[in-house]
Amino acid sequence: MTSGPEASPRRVRLVLFDLGGVVYGSPLHAIAAYEAEHGIPAGAINRHVAASAPEGAWHRLERGELAVGERFFAIFDAELAGAGHTVSTRELMRRIAEIAQPRPRMLEAIARLRRAGYLVAALTNNWSEGEGAEARDGLHAERLAELFDRVVESRKVGLRKPDPEIYRLTCRLLGVEPHEVVFLDDIGSNLKSARALGMTTIKVDDPDQALVELERVLGAAGEASIAE
Repeated sequence: MTSGPEASPRRVRLVLFDLGGVVYGSPLHAIAAYEAEHGIPAGAINRHVAASAPEGAWHRLERGELAVGERFFAIFDAELAGAGHTVSTRELMRRIAEIAQPRPRMLEAIARLRRAGYLVAALTNNWSEGEGAEARDGLHAERLAELFDRVVESRKVGLRKPDPEIYRLTCRLLGVEPHEVVFLDDIGSNLKSARALGMTTIKVDDPDQALVELERVLGAAGEASIAE
């Protein structure tokens, strides 16, 4: 689950968390359930999103060029129809909003990390809520500000993972070098870019196992334990 140079222990100063799929429920799970219920081939929506980079509707949404609402719904519906899939983007986004509930174990781990003296930040591909949108975040902005030393949002900075520039920006904002960062995300391409810059990465498939792996990484670097 972890990647990065293993030759010698390195000081960890920042633990960096993705939000959806790590700190709270995964949009990927909501999309997969929607596909299964509507007879859409598994992974088709995410494949379209990847193939439509960088100017597809989803990319524009996460860079803050579109907001969730009627315009985005219409554009993304049309894109998917062009790819051969009939989708209600409005319903899909409702499902994503519904699943975005905080994971208590992750919240506890974040609190323990800060008590242990680490910088803790969030790096998220997210979007603005426009007219007709469902509120998405199970963690509201005020709560996020309490949880993290910094929250870097794609929609606010005009960059999105896996663009290397958003990782460089995050490091500058937190005053760290990439090799001083451990990054947790549930999407492999996001981790690949971070790893190429020198970050240690943990892929979050099972949240509990990811926290075990984080504890192992910190221990291997001679860092403070976050175990309960």
